[in-house]
Amino acid sequence: MPDPDSIAVRLQDVRLDRGARTILSGIDLTVPAGSVTAVLGPSGSGKSTLLAALTGELRPAAGTVEVFGRPLPERQRALLETRKGIGVLLQGNGLLTDLTAAENVALPLRAHTRLPRPVIDRLVEMKLHAVGLREAADLYPRELSGGMARRVALARALALDPPLMVYDEPLTGLDPIASGVIMSLIARLNATLGLTSIIVTHHVHETLPVADRAVVIANGRIVFAGTPAELERSQDPLLRQFLDGRPDGPIAFDAARREVA
Repeated sequence: MPDPDSIAVRLQDVRLDRGARTILSGIDLTVPAGSVTAVLGPSGSGKSTLLAALTGELRPAAGTVEVFGRPLPERQRALLETRKGIGVLLQGNGLLTDLTAAENVALPLRAHTRLPRPVIDRLVEMKLHAVGLREAADLYPRELSGGMARRVALARALALDPPLMVYDEPLTGLDPIASGVIMSLIARLNATLGLTSIIVTHHVHETLPVADRAVVIANGRIVFAGTPAELERSQDPLLRQFLDGRPDGPIAFDAARREVA
């Protein structure tokens, strides 16, 4: 387990480009080990671009990205090894439709370990139990509700016991009850497994109650970093526009200016 006094993720003066276009610049961010950090921002603000940098899929045009004190490797083999310690819950779940829930959860274990089949089966059972779905092991994705499918995807992301979890819009397409289940599960797993969690989302009011820290991205930069309580108290016009869902304000709502990032 990570040292609770250490830094899990550190970004220093990072600039992230997509082709010739700069999406984010001057990004300084620290994520304490053991914390739940919410990275918030409107659609098109660059949250997905930041996530790609955290997992090494996108190399910074400038600055450094460190995970547990080490820069993300540039060599592909070393990067793949580092990624084993980063669990990612994809926005679309990414479950393979022709495999059962148990078979989906087993995929990382079969791909990255040489564990015997009985051990893998037992680990899969444990992961599904951790997300409350042991009875769904033999169901196919088409037989699962949206919330259940998201939990199976979470079990798969946890298969290799990563110390760092990154959640990409974990509430997309879920009803309020399923959303509450997922957020409670994220908080419980973070505490019981000693994880560090980064939740990349625009769902402010559902996420802040489980977060220790909040970061807001808008207009190509970090505009806030602090506690959820500090964010809620802020009277900054830009933050209030985002938090209150106001159509007019410092954040432009213009498709030509805010391409999906």
